[in-house]
Amino acid sequence: MAGSAPLTSSQLTTAEWVFSFGLVTSLFFTWGFAYGLLDVLNAHFQHIFGITRTQSTLLQLAYFGAYIVFSPFAGMFMRRWGYKAGIHLGLTLYSLGAVFYWPSAKFEAYGGFVGCTFVIGCGLATLEVAANSYIAVLGTPRYAAARLNFSQGFQGVASFAGPLIASRWFFQGENATRLATVQWVYLAVSGLGVVLNVLFYFCKLPELEEERGVQQVQELNRDQESFWKQYRCIFGFVAQTAYVGAQVGVASLAVNFMVEQGVGINASRASQLFSFCQMTFTAGRFTGVLILKFVDPALLLSVYGFACCAFTLGVALATGHAGIGCLFGLFFFESICYPCIFTLGTKNLGIHTKQGSGLIVMGVGGGAWYPPAQASVADRISTRTSYLVPLSGYIAMTMYAVGMVIDQARKDAFHWKNIDEDKQREPSSPVDSERDSKDKEVASVKIENLGDYGKAV
Repeated sequence: MAGSAPLTSSQLTTAEWVFSFGLVTSLFFTWGFAYGLLDVLNAHFQHIFGITRTQSTLLQLAYFGAYIVFSPFAGMFMRRWGYKAGIHLGLTLYSLGAVFYWPSAKFEAYGGFVGCTFVIGCGLATLEVAANSYIAVLGTPRYAAARLNFSQGFQGVASFAGPLIASRWFFQGENATRLATVQWVYLAVSGLGVVLNVLFYFCKLPELEEERGVQQVQELNRDQESFWKQYRCIFGFVAQTAYVGAQVGVASLAVNFMVEQGVGINASRASQLFSFCQMTFTAGRFTGVLILKFVDPALLLSVYGFACCAFTLGVALATGHAGIGCLFGLFFFESICYPCIFTLGTKNLGIHTKQGSGLIVMGVGGGAWYPPAQASVADRISTRTSYLVPLSGYIAMTMYAVGMVIDQARKDAFHWKNIDEDKQREPSSPVDSERDSKDKEVASVKIENLGDYGKAV
């Protein structure tokens, strides 16, 4: 697969495009389910093993720390072997980590759960690099954020299924003090990974490269510069690290937060409410798909970023049902942030697309250190006050979004609509036309010197 010349999405038939999009989108459900269970296991393990909230966040440290360790390798692996090989590697690690939850539960070894979670995280890091970048290049850059929001919406569907299962099986009756159901659930998760791996083996998945219009070809010389000069991507990594850290911190203590609000909510009910928070998040994802068809992604991310900051303050300062209501609002406005940061950070990277995708996904590692910091504040002061910690992450993300809007306005003219940049840049004068003609000649020479990649372009 990796040895053949890559295609662009415009070279696929409609049937091939739909098939590829649907198959890769199924992966988002896979890691959404694993992530949805993770936050609920935090509270469950606190009770089973008698550990503090800070100690329970070792699961988040292992899960998201795997992204820091493995994402760069995943990007290099796929640059050499292609998307399909990366998906096989990710699903294999995912299944191996899940199946070893069985002996960890059998011997009640919390360290075993942490180790297995790290392996699952390595697998999911690989799948995220593959799936996010594949969806982003599977069509015009104009609608990349909308496509990724749609696909990640299915991650949201799976993420609220996890807490619903937990509220029914983990916290009811005898299961509130046992690990038996945990091992059965993760055995099923492992089986799902195996089934998907077999399906991908027998299915043809075209190897794609980024779609290139007139403007992208003219800027091919920029793509040949060092990857570390792609500043939109570098700062995108910083924004993604801050955002994911904040998001994971918010979710990891959500059950504890609702129980401690003093309105008669127990752990089982809090788990159900947490699943409703995830439903709100998912509704925000699909709503975002429609909005992003018309509104510029950087501008929308700026608006949602300010809303996240406001609702985080509400969670930290409000009491009772008002605080819980602010938590629901926060989940809604988090919805489009990850896909928008990813597509803004990897936009027009050309030959650096897979490496850039690996770096942005590595930003998910922010989820490894925000939860312990927040849990430490929760143990020392209160869970409600600890929600001031993720506020810093949302502020950093908002700064990146506003910076992208300003940079866009500086290079062109400010616009709130989602536009087709290639059409926007059509020559408007004989001088522009002559300049573009010369640029095309230069680009043609560069393309010829790029061999097979140039032919694909």
